Formats: sequence, structure tokens, C-alpha cells
Amino acid sequence: MLEPAQFFKCLADETRLYATLLIHQQDELCVCELMEALDDSQPKISRHLAQLRSCGVLSDTRRGQWVFYSMAKTLPEWALEILRTTQDANLDRLKIFQEKLTAMKNRPQCC
Repeated sequence: MLEPAQFFKCLADETRLYATLLIHQQDELCVCELMEALDDSQPKISRHLAQLRSCGVLSDTRRGQWVFYSMAKTLPEWALEILRTTQDANLDRLKIFQEKLTAMKNRPQCC
């Protein structure tokens, strides 16, 4: 069971927070999409995603060469509500990330 203190520690880093909010908003994203949206390196994004997965915030699914990240099915409703509220309060910042995703060439197909 995810404890509140652990949840907030996992999201205390800006990269982890925005990666989580983007995944929550988009349903699922892969490392290359998060690299593009957050303008960061593959090792850094992968390290943060691994931390979020080990915290129980995200889960991953491999499809061919791509690994897609989505919200963990076991995430409690209180945590999802916090993410929704945080997402709603940061729509301007998230819009910038979404625009980068929309402009991304050769975006992997999830299905």
C-alpha cells in the first residue's frame, strides 16, 4: 500500500512530477516521448521512471522495442485525486509539454 509520505517523496522532483502528470494526462507515454516533452536526456528520464515504478506510482509495458509507462492500477483514489488537482492547476505548463509531443516526428505507436 502506498503511504502518503512515500507518494509525495516520489513526486518531489520536478522531472518526476511532470512526467507523472503527463502520463496521467496522456494515459501512457514512452521514454522517447518524455525526453521530447521534458527536453531531457534518456538516462535521466529512465532513472526517474524507474523510481516512479519502484514507488508504485507507474507501471510499464513492453511492446516491441518500446516500453510504455502508465499509471499503476494499484494507485489509491486519494493519490489520483491529488494528481488530477495538480494537473488542473498546471495546465499552462502542461500545454507546453503537449505541444512538444504533438510536434514530435516518428512518435511511437502505442498499439
